Amino acid sequence: MYAKVILNAGKEIAVKRLHPWIFSGAIARAEGNPTDGDVVEVFDKKLTYLATGHFYKGSIAVKIFSHSATEINEAFWLEKLNSAYQLRQTIVFQGGSGLVDCYRLIHGEGDGFPGLILDFYNGVVVFQAHTIGMWREKEKIVAGLKQIYGESLLAVYDKSAETLPTEFGKTVQNDYLFNTSLTELIPHEVLENDHKFLIDWQTGQKTGFFLDQRDNRALLGQYSKGKKVLNSFCYSGGFSIYALKAGAELVHSVDVSKKAVDLVNQNVALNFGETDKHEAYAEDVMNYLKRNDQTYDLIILDPPAYAKNVAKRHNAVQGYKRLNVEGIKRLAKGGILFTFSCSQVVDRELFYNTIMSAALEVGRQVRVLHHLTQGADHPVNLFHPEGSYLKGLVLYVE
Repeated sequence: MYAKVILNAGKEIAVKRLHPWIFSGAIARAEGNPTDGDVVEVFDKKLTYLATGHFYKGSIAVKIFSHSATEINEAFWLEKLNSAYQLRQTIVFQGGSGLVDCYRLIHGEGDGFPGLILDFYNGVVVFQAHTIGMWREKEKIVAGLKQIYGESLLAVYDKSAETLPTEFGKTVQNDYLFNTSLTELIPHEVLENDHKFLIDWQTGQKTGFFLDQRDNRALLGQYSKGKKVLNSFCYSGGFSIYALKAGAELVHSVDVSKKAVDLVNQNVALNFGETDKHEAYAEDVMNYLKRNDQTYDLIILDPPAYAKNVAKRHNAVQGYKRLNVEGIKRLAKGGILFTFSCSQVVDRELFYNTIMSAALEVGRQVRVLHHLTQGADHPVNLFHPEGSYLKGLVLYVE
């Protein structure tokens, strides 16, 4: 039924160890002339079946989503969607995290959907494919979403044009896959631990919100009462809202994007109305830190990924060091630093050592209070450690 990919001798070991990627150098030959996005079955040199996945003529040639030979139809994807949905029922609604109606439903390899993100925002699902194969499965996946959510599914929006391989992405237009009449939903209000946020999946960053920081925002609230807080790279103000609701004395939100500053101000007004405890600044974060003599009791450094590939890792490390040097300088004695990296190529050990180097340069004593990662609705496949991309530290700075 499907084209075949036959591996070189010995290259089946990684597949048997359930890693979901097959690199092009592992392939001896392909039969059936597979093209980008096609479903292919993978075999070892002796033609023993190993797995099924999507084919792509690139470095990662196959992304595996099944280790059983079966027809890849609506029923197949529905079963996998149901499994992911049941997990979210446990970790989001029964995990003691408060009222939540927004979460990640599908997290790529972590849920057995390599190359796909599905984020749920109070009835609206944002579909974001990073591979041609997953994008081509969209009708089957939307059918599965309709069965799972029923009438509570308001719309499904495809936001894949920017994340698909470049040339293919140019042929794709972001649009609604279900209920195209509901464009008036934007901005759409959601609840996260009883905090209100406005979401714009069409023009906002990523799918509209940074859902992976939910647990870390809740932790920040525990440290915020009576504190002067700086939320840098604030985007729509997730950390700012939590700090204010927890009783922060003042919160300053900084982002280079004027649109982000407008978003955080809207979210502050949505939650608190008029307040003199919050100010937002549209400014480069490094410039703000260097020119501003004010000290803070709590600072959040949550920059965008500084490196998308290994070639840029060194520059990324230097960027993280410079940023954290300036952040530590702005902390009052006994201050708390929440510092993050979402660069996948900067692993936990390298990030830790980079922050240690920054602290040494400033010359202050620092203690580690917490090691942070992405929320549980962004699960990591045990056999695919690359899925653990978000790393963070909570530091006490003397």
